[in-house]
Amino acid sequence: MSTEIKVPTLGESVTEATIGEWLKQPGEAVAADEPICSLETDKVAIDVMAPHDGVMGEQLAAEGDTVTVDALIATIESGSGGAAAPAPAAKKEEASAPAAAPAPAPAPAASEGSTTDAAVLSPAVRRAVLEYGIDPTTIKGTGKDGRITKDDVIAAAKNKPADAPASAGSVAAAPARQEERVKMTRLRQTIAKRLKSAQEDAALLTTFNDVDMSAVMESRNKYKDVFAKKHGIKLGFMSYFAKASVLALKDIPAVNAQIDGNEIVYHDYVDISIAVSAPNGLVVPVVKDCDKLSFAGIEKAIADYGKKAKEGTLTMEDMKGGTFTISNGGVFGGLMSTPIINPPQSAVLGLHRIEDRPVVRNGQIVIRPMMYIALSYDHRIIDGREAVTALKTIKEAIEDPTRLLIDL
Repeated sequence: MSTEIKVPTLGESVTEATIGEWLKQPGEAVAADEPICSLETDKVAIDVMAPHDGVMGEQLAAEGDTVTVDALIATIESGSGGAAAPAPAAKKEEASAPAAAPAPAPAPAASEGSTTDAAVLSPAVRRAVLEYGIDPTTIKGTGKDGRITKDDVIAAAKNKPADAPASAGSVAAAPARQEERVKMTRLRQTIAKRLKSAQEDAALLTTFNDVDMSAVMESRNKYKDVFAKKHGIKLGFMSYFAKASVLALKDIPAVNAQIDGNEIVYHDYVDISIAVSAPNGLVVPVVKDCDKLSFAGIEKAIADYGKKAKEGTLTMEDMKGGTFTISNGGVFGGLMSTPIINPPQSAVLGLHRIEDRPVVRNGQIVIRPMMYIALSYDHRIIDGREAVTALKTIKEAIEDPTRLLIDL
């Protein structure tokens, strides 16, 4: 008996997706609630689960195909001997039997997980494997169901002996100049369209300031152990900046507003989109009601989103909404940048790396841990005075965290 597998509901206003990867091939056994296919939408990747135990049947769409909601994409045969399953399964067993004698080593590797097969590597991972010259069969995947991620490839490249490939591989690799064309994922296409739209539609401008991080660092070092013990989460800098942003957005409502046609929509709540780097691109899950959350609540939400982004399990609901964005380029070593707004939002705060710099305090040159911060904004709705004031409010709150407690 065959069970039809259709594209599930993808979320509000999302009607189609792209087949990102088939995780099960015809003839392979599947278990109930086991992912058999990954779908890429405009915002997130969604796994299609098997409804029951059985054998993977016919695949009616190929990787890279665009499919709509409720479209039939595959079948699953009941039990271990469905109509479509026995032939592929039998062929697979016949092929694997003679191969076991000359090459017994690959068999256990394949049985541990299909991630070692180049055919099931994502485009980003395949590019990384080629770039770093790493054998994927030597990498232990840390992604969902043991899949290899780009970070796994980079980590393997860092741990690879420096002299091993130099003697044998460098001479052979020198003359070879290769190119690979990989179709942009739906997520990357959407990112490109939205960012280009932001440049074309908004009157973008960026204002800068620098922040003395001494007080926040002292506060964090003093309370981080007690905080972690009580709340079960690490105390990071992002919660300080989120709370400081709340103060600024409450004082300058235009920075928390957006344009809708000929109207300006003001929000009496603060939902902050936190830019997170995921394997398939930058995503911005939303921490809702930051003005009502505690430091621990914000840190827990950010940590949860970071984990889900790495595992590729963010949902459409996680990405929905947002009135303001914080992007932390400092984690990658960025000294200064002009972040681009996330439409239809009107402003984004850019954070950067902390480094010791000489500054003047009370007529004396001293060394302080300083960070450049940037506020990019839509000049159609936010005046320069408002943008500068908002950024100055954030700076003052970070340099004197007591302001966060007394709402000043």
